[in-house]
Amino acid sequence: MLRQTKDLENLAIVATDGAIGDVTDLYFDDEAWVVRYLVVDTGSWLSSRKVLISPMAAGKPDWAAKQLPVSLTREQVKNSPPIDTEKPVSRQYESSYSGYYRYPYYWGGTGLWGSDMYPGLIVTGYGGVGALPFVEPQVAQSNARAEAARHQNDDPHLRSSEAVKSYHIHASDGDIGHVQGFIVDDETWAIRYIIVNTNNWWLGHQVLIAPQWIQNVSWPDAKVSVNLNRQAVKDAPPYDPAVQLDCKQESGIYESYGRLGYWEDGK
Repeated sequence: MLRQTKDLENLAIVATDGAIGDVTDLYFDDEAWVVRYLVVDTGSWLSSRKVLISPMAAGKPDWAAKQLPVSLTREQVKNSPPIDTEKPVSRQYESSYSGYYRYPYYWGGTGLWGSDMYPGLIVTGYGGVGALPFVEPQVAQSNARAEAARHQNDDPHLRSSEAVKSYHIHASDGDIGHVQGFIVDDETWAIRYIIVNTNNWWLGHQVLIAPQWIQNVSWPDAKVSVNLNRQAVKDAPPYDPAVQLDCKQESGIYESYGRLGYWEDGK
């Protein structure tokens, strides 16, 4: 199901033995355009320490209760590698994080998650690389350190969804608005659409643009350039955040822009 990031950021994370905290942000991969981590504020439980939760641990969201169950214990989360959310997440940290939870590495494959499209499959191994085999803790720590050393200079391309809000969107012939948020597939955790607020140009409208239509993102300038003109955006179906997107509406969006749907090109 497709959900706005603001819905995901309102979820409470529930471990197998109790509450962990509330989602405050999402870290997404700016190459694959998929959510890699939920940033969770643990509140009074861990003195408001922030922790990262991978979608690999996520169960099915309970939208009515605004809860997301995860296959972790509170003790696991408590002892997880500490993260400074004021600094970029390094590949070295990700290697240590994956080693701690015994998650396979999501990078290096052809799918969104390793060689798979779903985060759960990369862990269970159905159709993918499989979960990491059990090894003694000392060996696992040594392996994690070695893997971290190999990838310490990698760029994981992780961005904060909160930080990207208000980025300016530029069409081929002028400005069209700013980033209002994203729409995420809560099964694959792929970002399917950027919600664009066009108020500065076209008052009272929001439109959806797929990440595949982005030509360039200038992170220092907070600017996103898309391979569309302003008229194409104006002719596109307006987005109503109060209405749940369905297949018919998605097809209408892609047809309006004259583009192939992600469900047709395997992305």
